[in-house]
Amino acid sequence: MPSVNPEILSWARTSGGLSLAEAAHKLGISQAYGKSPEQRLGDLEAGRQEPSRPMLVKMERIYRRPLVAFYLGHPPGQSRRATDFRALAAEDSQPEHFLVEALVREMLARQSLVHDVLAEEQADEVSFVGTVSRDRGVPHAVAVVRNLLGCGQSSGATRAREAFDKLRARAERAGAFVLLKGDLGSHHTDLETDVFRGLSLVDRLAPFIVINDNDAKPAWSFTLVHEFVHLLLGSSTCSSARDETELEQFCDDVASLFLLPPVPINDFRATGIALEGAVSEVAREWRVSRTLVAYRLLRAGKIARPDYERLAAEFKRSWQLQRKSTRERNRQSEGGPSFYVTKRHRTGQALLDLVRRSHFERSLPTTRAATVLGVKPTQVQAMLAG
Repeated sequence: MPSVNPEILSWARTSGGLSLAEAAHKLGISQAYGKSPEQRLGDLEAGRQEPSRPMLVKMERIYRRPLVAFYLGHPPGQSRRATDFRALAAEDSQPEHFLVEALVREMLARQSLVHDVLAEEQADEVSFVGTVSRDRGVPHAVAVVRNLLGCGQSSGATRAREAFDKLRARAERAGAFVLLKGDLGSHHTDLETDVFRGLSLVDRLAPFIVINDNDAKPAWSFTLVHEFVHLLLGSSTCSSARDETELEQFCDDVASLFLLPPVPINDFRATGIALEGAVSEVAREWRVSRTLVAYRLLRAGKIARPDYERLAAEFKRSWQLQRKSTRERNRQSEGGPSFYVTKRHRTGQALLDLVRRSHFERSLPTTRAATVLGVKPTQVQAMLAG
């Protein structure tokens, strides 16, 4: 077995946001030979002790790095996430920031495998990536989105989830892969929208859109279109609720105008105590989030910024309470969709179809199929059976 550069061990731990004490605990290192767990891990990172193969396998899982990374000659430079994506989290949210880093790395790895499969099949490149410029304005971008995704989402849909599924199907037919992902495998790694709302990964063969499904279901459609606009602009971007750049505002404006036409906003008259109820009514009618409606009212000059901020804060509190209540009910109930039903929906039909075809044609081995699907190799057959 080749030796491991101890600098790699330190890099893998720190880039995962773990202190020596935290990492030693997660790796199950015990006190021995008169040394604390942190000191024993420090010995590995200083090169005073060679890590065993089982320890490297544990590090692969805890640090969320592929095993091959531990045999590199030296720590790699900045990742694509660090150079191509804006920082998402403030200094007071470092743990969440590192979770986002890990999620982006995972999605880049999955996208790379999908790209290779499509390249081997000599698939046509997706035509829409990088075809829009902000210089041509919001109306032009909205027209391009409508040409690719059809009209707004409300037609024929009775619920926000159904509206999202229809919109997602159109985006996948256009050539994008749309995934739902709000954690790194367990509820302990849930990501809030303050640090991660959506992700767009530009690729001529396999453009990816990733949506944080910890967000309210009516917001999923907005995030999908927002990230789709990023693909049109040719910009790989990680978006959060904190983003206030001109680029993010442009994508917000396009998404909100696509999903909610001007008429209900132009006709809006409510003020004062009736404001919240009237916003909620428009949101229900058009299967969009209440915050989206409030944003459009702000941009149209129908409400002042303090009103918008008050409404947005109230809608967020309401959603958090609803989510907490739903999770409590789910914990007390044995009902609900199965693991594979939920996992397939989060993965998306386009990705399932691609893996099913290439796996059964033996061009995508089980281990790689598992990586693309985000499951264990033993779960691949069950995932593809649905």
